[in-house]
Amino acid sequence: MSFKKNFTDYSTTLRLALPIILSQAGQMLTGIVDNMMVGHVNTTSLAASSFANGVFVNVMVFGMGFAFGLTPLVGASLGRKDLNRTSILLKNGLFTNLFLSLFLTVILYFFSYLMPYMGQPEDVVALSKPYFFIISASMAPMMLFFTFKQFTEGVASTKPAMVFTISSNLLNIGLNYILIFGKLGIEPMGLLGAGWATLISRIYQGVGFAIYVLLSKRFNAYTTGFWQIPLQLKEIFGLARLGIPMGLQILMEAGAFTIGTIFMGQIGKIELAAHQVVLSLASFTFMAVGGIGSATTIRISNQFGENNFIKLRKIGLSSYFIVILIMAGFGVIFFLGRNIIPLGFSPDIKVIQVAANLLIFAAIFQVFDGIQLTSMGALRGLADVKAPTLIAFIAYWVISLPSGYYLAFYTSLGEAGIWVGFCLGLGIAAILLVYRFDYLSRKLIDQKMTSSKIHS
Repeated sequence: MSFKKNFTDYSTTLRLALPIILSQAGQMLTGIVDNMMVGHVNTTSLAASSFANGVFVNVMVFGMGFAFGLTPLVGASLGRKDLNRTSILLKNGLFTNLFLSLFLTVILYFFSYLMPYMGQPEDVVALSKPYFFIISASMAPMMLFFTFKQFTEGVASTKPAMVFTISSNLLNIGLNYILIFGKLGIEPMGLLGAGWATLISRIYQGVGFAIYVLLSKRFNAYTTGFWQIPLQLKEIFGLARLGIPMGLQILMEAGAFTIGTIFMGQIGKIELAAHQVVLSLASFTFMAVGGIGSATTIRISNQFGENNFIKLRKIGLSSYFIVILIMAGFGVIFFLGRNIIPLGFSPDIKVIQVAANLLIFAAIFQVFDGIQLTSMGALRGLADVKAPTLIAFIAYWVISLPSGYYLAFYTSLGEAGIWVGFCLGLGIAAILLVYRFDYLSRKLIDQKMTSSKIHS
């Protein structure tokens, strides 16, 4: 593919992706900012934040992945010019996602009782539990935000979610400064202050964005009759059939990283804190490049609705080109800045040294991570969810975790062995998912050509 010939595809994808990149990176930025600011309180607070966020993020990403199911359905409806269905999908999607948020909050509550048995130091567990309870209360407003975010992305409007995400993060930073360190006459709250700041900023983000979409004239055509539309079990089950595998796909990877975090905590507190520094950075690039995957979902679902399969395949291939360049750039930054970047997270020299070593491995898997994430986005646009879920299970739970555990505890690699396992899992996932998209896109083109010949 020549760059000039496909410039329109690159620019269209990037124009859609940039606001999503800022929005999705902003979701992870809340946790990163918390880690950076509490890391300057003490190392135990950083480790406790790492542990609590590690457990919370796994449940959060399932909810986020479940909400992703709304985008390809709305995008395909837009491609067919069926605007009445977009309203139906929003109403039923909102109910489904809010119901799920209550279920996930209950799960988080029960997880809190398992935290003392996850192999972490006692002082880390004791400090993390109250913080964990506070951030768990943010699940419902987060799912409210994800519902309207995925809906607006489905109608190819990606900037509003970005605005609310950025403003929410600015609010979080300001509240962190006041509540963690005790400003404006408030007593210093440490890690608990970070928890309250996160909860308040997420309530603003979810409620504010929902009100904006439902009242804005910009979305009137897609939300007509929203308040009068009845809930329909058929639509709810349809969203669940698509959303559950999508949630599991992301959970497979995030869960592998969480188990890796637990393994790291068993090695030591310093290694756990360093791991969190590197994982925060890798999660940031994951969510950032997730914008390319989401933009790919939007564009491919539109073309899928229009039955334009040749264009659909071109969009997928151009997205791979973009993401390889971006993630290679992140990899270079991680490698060259490995001794400097950790300074922003902790003043502890031992944490910085271990983090610098782990950043080498994080640099290596950046390209693999980008490719597999873009492939997931492309396959979501085709509403292909079962095979990618199986691939995620094999790559992360059959290959990545067992190999990482063995290398960490039975070889001289130590904490680096866990990250070697991550690299292996991401590499396998990237290869298998690219093959899946290549196979399905070619199959759709061949079927359409065969059908055209029969009817001509």
